[in-house]
Amino acid sequence: RSVYDGEEHSRFMEKLEARIRNHDREIEKMCNFHYQGFVDSITELLKVRGEAQKLKNQVTDTNRKLQNEGKELIIAMEELKQCRLQQRNISATVDKLTLCLPVLEMYSKLREQMKSKRHYPALKTLEHLEHTYLPQVSHYRFCKIMVDNIPKLREEIKEVSMSDLKDFLESIRKHSDKIGETAMKQAQQQRNLDNIVSQHPRISGGKKSKKEVCASSDLEVKNTSPMSEQDSGILDVEDEDEDEEVPGAQDLVDFSPVYRCLHIYSVLGARETFESYYRKQRRKQARLVLQPPSNMHETLDGYRKYFNQIVGFFVVEDHILHTTQGLVNRAYIDELWEMALSKTIAALRTHSSYCSDPSLVLDLKNLIVLFADTLQGYGFPVNQLFDMLLEIQDQYSETLLKKWTGVFRNILDSDNYSPIPVTNEEVYKKIVGQFPFQDAELEKQPFPKKFPFSEFVPKVYNQIKEFIYACLKFSEDLHLSSTEVDDMIRKSTNLLLTRTLSNCLQNVIKRKNVGLTELVQIIINTTHLEKSCKFLEEFITNITNVLPETVHTTKLYGTTTFKDARHAAEEEIYTNLNQKIDQFLQLADYDWMAMEPGSRASDYLVDLIGFLRSTFAVFTHLPGDVDVHSTMSGKVAQTACMSACKHLSTSLMQLLLEAEVRQLTLGALQQFNLDVEECERKMQS
Repeated sequence: RSVYDGEEHSRFMEKLEARIRNHDREIEKMCNFHYQGFVDSITELLKVRGEAQKLKNQVTDTNRKLQNEGKELIIAMEELKQCRLQQRNISATVDKLTLCLPVLEMYSKLREQMKSKRHYPALKTLEHLEHTYLPQVSHYRFCKIMVDNIPKLREEIKEVSMSDLKDFLESIRKHSDKIGETAMKQAQQQRNLDNIVSQHPRISGGKKSKKEVCASSDLEVKNTSPMSEQDSGILDVEDEDEDEEVPGAQDLVDFSPVYRCLHIYSVLGARETFESYYRKQRRKQARLVLQPPSNMHETLDGYRKYFNQIVGFFVVEDHILHTTQGLVNRAYIDELWEMALSKTIAALRTHSSYCSDPSLVLDLKNLIVLFADTLQGYGFPVNQLFDMLLEIQDQYSETLLKKWTGVFRNILDSDNYSPIPVTNEEVYKKIVGQFPFQDAELEKQPFPKKFPFSEFVPKVYNQIKEFIYACLKFSEDLHLSSTEVDDMIRKSTNLLLTRTLSNCLQNVIKRKNVGLTELVQIIINTTHLEKSCKFLEEFITNITNVLPETVHTTKLYGTTTFKDARHAAEEEIYTNLNQKIDQFLQLADYDWMAMEPGSRASDYLVDLIGFLRSTFAVFTHLPGDVDVHSTMSGKVAQTACMSACKHLSTSLMQLLLEAEVRQLTLGALQQFNLDVEECERKMQS
């Protein structure tokens, strides 16, 4: 830099050239000094080059020979290399396949399980596949496809299991009838066994077979049944092989679709959705089951099918309640039962009101009791059903009263209203066995002889007892106390006496074609029926075991009924006599202008007196005991005679005071006086 700055460049170059020349001279000196050595070296190199050429030729030849000899080795080495590569690839492939094959096997197993509709195991397999196997081989493309397909498989399992559930719900809807029928048979068998145990607490000789038990039960029912008419057959178990157990709901229905679907939805985290769907569908089915057919009241089978469906529904729900964890709970069951109870009671009230056959009402009552007992056995409260049966009891009484109205009418219409003749001891004892009658004087009389009453007395008495039996039949199995049963029977019997029988007797008495003899016989009959009321009281006491002296015991009003009928018959006698007198008086033809009276009483009056004498002879020659004679001749005959005389005197006075009679002769008055004297003389005699 100092050279350029001091402008000494040329000088510097000169110095540099001089120095180069010095160095060249020194190099030349040195080369000259070593030139011989250089020449020797070149000579040596030339010699070496010749040897090197020989060596090169030898190496080239050796290399050529080596190449020729190593070609096979190279080929073998290449083959070995390729083999080693393939071996590594195979080993890697085996390792990868070892990881992939379980995935493929699980997927195949999943498909097989879904194909065979084993949805819950398929879901478990899917869980293992997703969380255990697929993560190990997730980088493969087919695994990614499987991962993407897993949600679709889950949804498919849900849909298929839900389809199975829908099929199950449809199946139990169709088979509720059979399930309920089976449950009610079981309840009936249990009740029969309970009855046998209660009646025979100590049974010797070991246990009975079910067939023997049922036979014993049937025998007990036949022997203890008080009704002589048709009995209710609703409680009879159908003729089957009694040695076999009646299957339960779990035997008739395969509940596995519900359990599978519940487990599947639980695993998938959709349990609440499943519970909501199940309960909603069952509520809909409950409403359908509780809808009675419009013609249910026509036959007992209609009621039976209706009850079977309801029982079948709740038997299934009870089974689901006890075999699943929370699918349904007690609150849900109670809510359904409250709805069912209200709708069932409303339907029974409506349809039972159409029933006019007491036998059907009784069968319906027995069916309702069995229905209630069956559901009570499953823990459902049924007190409202028994309360409703008390309402049906009133309707049953009304249907009985209508039926017995026809029975009494037939008895009264077919009666000949004449004393019952008996020709031998057997007939006499038969009638006395039918009606409580004792008369020492009649027993002493030789055969043939006559009872004082006609045939309708024992028939009516027996029909009253049959009515009491029918009322008692309805009270069975209603869990009523003896006092309540007694009160129910007495009230119904009072209605029978005061309304039904009383109206029938009044209708007979008020008939236009009834004769005086028939009216007198009715008075006799009602007198004996009145006396039999105390025996009816004893009869009711014997079958209910409630003494008449018990507080609040209802008394029978039969005495009043028969007294009223007798008084009506007496009034009808008086009325008929007066009407006959009026008919005779219409024949009176007085000549009020006659100058001389006749030699004897008027013909119409003679005929009238003859009729009255023959009529009163009927009263004074009545058959029967002393009390009846004294009653009829002393009271009815006397009152009838007084009524007839009073009516005759009044009518004769009216003949004189008629407006058409403007003047009278002494002869006409003497004739009239002759008729009056004839009346006085005949009446006194």
